[in-house]
Amino acid sequence: MVDALRWLGAVDRDVVFDALHEVIDPELGVNIVDLGLLYDVTVGDEGDVAIRMTLTTPGCPLGGYLEDEINGCLRKFPSVRDVRVDLVWDPPWQPAAMTDEAKRQLGWRG
Repeated sequence: MVDALRWLGAVDRDVVFDALHEVIDPELGVNIVDLGLLYDVTVGDEGDVAIRMTLTTPGCPLGGYLEDEINGCLRKFPSVRDVRVDLVWDPPWQPAAMTDEAKRQLGWRG
């Protein structure tokens, strides 16, 4: 289903999550989905995408960079009209939020 929606240019929550695997944290070399940085994705009827996410630390300098990468990734879909990224700090990110794949990539044993 996701492949069909991607081909048609339509987006839903699953398509957005799938696409955002392409956005890599350049310091860690792992995508933002597997890092557990995404808290919520909402796709409106008019093609507005709202993303609620965090960073690994409040002092992380990559917020603007990741926002630009997210916008670039999602604007490839013709049906996406607007992308809004809201950075939040509650709940704070923890390594337990990472997928097993991210933990493997980082050599994390927690």
